[in-house]
Amino acid sequence: MEALGFESWYPMERLAVRGYAEVLRHYAGITSMRRSLFRRLSKLRPSIFIGIDAPDFNLALERRLKGESIRTVHYVGPSIWAWRGGRIKNIGKSVSKVLVLFPFEEEIYSKAGIQATYVGHPMADLVPEEDQTANAREQLQITPGQTVIALLPGSRQSELKYMADAFIRTAMLIDRQRPGARFLVPMVSRETRDLFEQSLYALGAESLPLTILFGHAREAIAASNVVLVASGTATLETALYRKPMVIAYRMAPSSWKIMSRMRYQEWVGLPNIVAGRFIVPELLQDEATPENLAQAVLNELGDGVVRARLQSEFANIHHRLRCDAASRAAEAVLECLP
Repeated sequence: MEALGFESWYPMERLAVRGYAEVLRHYAGITSMRRSLFRRLSKLRPSIFIGIDAPDFNLALERRLKGESIRTVHYVGPSIWAWRGGRIKNIGKSVSKVLVLFPFEEEIYSKAGIQATYVGHPMADLVPEEDQTANAREQLQITPGQTVIALLPGSRQSELKYMADAFIRTAMLIDRQRPGARFLVPMVSRETRDLFEQSLYALGAESLPLTILFGHAREAIAASNVVLVASGTATLETALYRKPMVIAYRMAPSSWKIMSRMRYQEWVGLPNIVAGRFIVPELLQDEATPENLAQAVLNELGDGVVRARLQSEFANIHHRLRCDAASRAAEAVLECLP
């Protein structure tokens, strides 16, 4: 957005915290930023405010703006179908309209009296339906027959704190059993790259056949045979590229205990949520040990029947979510303008 001429008032990294314990450490700064935004937007009086995701931050801001008669649209409906369903009352008080990414969400919000529009998932429009493996391998200078494993331990610094060591140790175990395999690790920022490299050196794993990329997550996924990925949007991206995956996640133990009690579903990975059942393995918190993760990745590498089944499942997900989301979202926002 900055490249297109937008002005950034605050760096996104200020909101890149996850879990309860982590948020508490940054609470004062986050609430101060939200108060400042409200004051600036109240003076500007925009025709419409569009909050993008970050519901715990944006909904409180949207509620105050709506109280000032400023129309509010929240893009990416909070996952009330997964946990914290009671939020739907607060959402109704905060927004003029919700734009949702998954087809089953529209009915949930509509039943609660909240105007909602299903727009599809923007990522499904960006990922080609044709196989991109050869193109990605050529771009990354990887030989066609080499075994490639993409490691995506998260995009937030707080995620790297809990995930980097486990992912590196997993790669070390796989390297012993599958010599010749290559690991690709895309990083979104210099800070996350530095954190990952610190873990790499601390574990004495500098000799791993591992390439850290700055960006290029899509190319890394497309070039891979299997992806080890932290739970989040990247799991859906992996499914859209039709790659077998193992989903992992670790967080602060206190945050995990709280969130585990508030979950409504067995699964946390987006491919499993959209499919409505387990189609890819999830190893979370204490189960996400290097030994378990390595074995799960090796199982996916060695099972051609599972790979073929997953490609069919992922193709179906891609077709359901590919709806020209940008145009549909723009139309939905324009409908809210005076």
